[in-house]
Amino acid sequence: MVNITRAADLSVVGANGGGWVAPVGTTSLESPLTQPPAPWEPLGAISDDGLTYGFDEDSQEFTPWGLTSPFRTQITKSVRTFGLTVWETSRVAVQSLQYRLDPGDLEPDGTGLTKYAETASPVPDRRAFWFLVVDGDAYKGFYVPQGEISERSDVTFKQDEMSGYEWTITTYPDEAGNTVYHVDKIPATPAYSGS
Repeated sequence: MVNITRAADLSVVGANGGGWVAPVGTTSLESPLTQPPAPWEPLGAISDDGLTYGFDEDSQEFTPWGLTSPFRTQITKSVRTFGLTVWETSRVAVQSLQYRLDPGDLEPDGTGLTKYAETASPVPDRRAFWFLVVDGDAYKGFYVPQGEISERSDVTFKQDEMSGYEWTITTYPDEAGNTVYHVDKIPATPAYSGS
């Protein structure tokens, strides 16, 4: 009897997951089953919208004279982004990202107050990110060696709504030219043997 993996076993529902941040240069986890150790810091609770993995690409088509279909397409832009809304806005790691501050700048003073200012001239703030999507026994890990929050939404404070920081994180190439590394644990599938 041949054991054929069902299509449902090969699909992923983003039922759970998480996000972590660390300084640029922090190495990737070897397995999505491993709890990220220091210096990885958790981003805490993520809204039920989950994680969005975005593809922003442009291309140039080349159509020969006399033809109506292109015979070559050249990719001219290829950007990967991650989108999420974090709800634990009092976490130091989260505030550090939202306001582009060093985590040390968010230490409470002797009275227990945290004081900081937002600059009108922010500087680049690249960090390493680790994102995990979990669905039963399926795990999808995404390591971003260099990423930066490129878009922030408005923050709403009201009685019937959870305040959160909605971010788009743009990935940048590392020394090897890669922007995102994937480490997955998925159900085993039989090798295709043809017929």
